[in-house]
Amino acid sequence: MSTAILSDRGLVKVSGETARDFLQGLFTCDMKSVGADDPAFGGLLTPQGKILFDFLVFELDNRFFLDCRRDQADELTKRLTFYKLRAAVEIENVSENHDVIAGWGDGEVTDGAQPDPRFGKLGWRMIAPAGEYSTNSDVENWHAHRIALGIPEGGLDYDFGDAFPHEADMDLLNGISFSKGCYVGQEVVSRMEHRGTARTRTIAVSLVGDVPAPGTEIRAGEKIVGTLGSAANGRAVALVRTDRVKSALGEGLSLTAGETLITHVAIDWADFGLSGDA
Repeated sequence: MSTAILSDRGLVKVSGETARDFLQGLFTCDMKSVGADDPAFGGLLTPQGKILFDFLVFELDNRFFLDCRRDQADELTKRLTFYKLRAAVEIENVSENHDVIAGWGDGEVTDGAQPDPRFGKLGWRMIAPAGEYSTNSDVENWHAHRIALGIPEGGLDYDFGDAFPHEADMDLLNGISFSKGCYVGQEVVSRMEHRGTARTRTIAVSLVGDVPAPGTEIRAGEKIVGTLGSAANGRAVALVRTDRVKSALGEGLSLTAGETLITHVAIDWADFGLSGDA
């Protein structure tokens, strides 16, 4: 089994007697389902329904830890504090005191690890005191594993403040509860779900040729159909308009990013009906 300290991930701790209810009214995931062995994937949205932050939520000793991008931990702490008002909660960026560790592949699961709630093949996550745990791989290999499974990551594969949850496939990765009560941006997310209006999606692709820079336009002929995200080992994550891709492939056009040929790779957690599946 491969294990890595995710140096690009930080932690925000939320504690207090009303912490669960406080977060329930803010996050896309159902905080009532989060337990010691049941983490969740979720996000905090703008009132217009766009993703400001995404994170994994863990409960440890009646406290909640938000596994987020490390460079967003301070901002997430400030945003939650803004919503705090009179709630009996404490919010703290504890990134310097803890490591976020990921494990994937075959082998024994480490004690204290919890399954990644997005997709079983991702593996597990664990929170440990900083410097306490040694690993046998690195964060680059973790991202290669994530990319091979087509799992997007905010800030790398879509821009915070610009993408809707459906565009980041949060609805397919257990990141949205459609049965809980209100949360920030809930009306927009529910409307997109019930009307089926999500045409932009994040997909897994393979690359034939040099690896283009993230953000490179994906074209079908002269038409722009999306942008390339993070890439590793001949695979990448791409944000595309699925209707335009289907139309282009139906016309026999190839997808390219610069001089690189792009082919959709079907992953068993998501089937967008695109041809060229591998």
